[in-house]
Amino acid sequence: MMRSTPSDPGEAGLDIAELRTALEAVADPDQAEPMAAYMKHHFQFLGAKAPAVRLAAKPTLAAGKRATAAELIGFVDHCWAQPEREFQYVGASLLRKWIATLEAGHIDDLARYITTKSWWDTVDSLAAWCVGPLVKANPGLVDVMDRWIGSDDIWLARTAILHQLGYKADTDADRLFRYARARAEDPEFFIRKAIGWALRQYARQSPDDVRAFVAANDDRLSGLSKREALKHLDR
Repeated sequence: MMRSTPSDPGEAGLDIAELRTALEAVADPDQAEPMAAYMKHHFQFLGAKAPAVRLAAKPTLAAGKRATAAELIGFVDHCWAQPEREFQYVGASLLRKWIATLEAGHIDDLARYITTKSWWDTVDSLAAWCVGPLVKANPGLVDVMDRWIGSDDIWLARTAILHQLGYKADTDADRLFRYARARAEDPEFFIRKAIGWALRQYARQSPDDVRAFVAANDDRLSGLSKREALKHLDR
């Protein structure tokens, strides 16, 4: 698939300088170092916690209503280019709110965000609330998920496992179980955790099927995956 060509996001009222001013106004610089430490010092922070980020981002999220897909992508590219992590949070929130504006070809843009400045805090939001809805609206993208589950990039594989988190009764159980089996013996923590999380979520719909799957794959699934999958079923 071809990467989209972003247009000037400012045409839709999306302004990265205005967003920076808003975020800096609600940030507490004394919180920047503890927040960076919590994220293993992978990223810089302004020191704006989640409620403050949501408040500062309101005009940006509202402006997304007027934006074309290219303008949204262009602005999120600006967010991903900023050194402070709060900008990526706003970019992910903007995509989540207006994901219906995107088309199937934008899966490549989402892949760029998943594989750039990657960590669970942005990847999980993109997986469940951006990739998931885009795949659901464009069933042909299941082929992309089938490729991602075998990827050497753990974040693409994690996304494939988690993309159905919001599907509830519409979950494709065969695909979920197939992906879980495919990476069941993966030593990576973030993969093992994702398998357990995805199974636990589906257990809300079909607890007996999840119990049966875990039992049938007991010798392959990690202890972490099994504990997460059965967490609410053992109570």
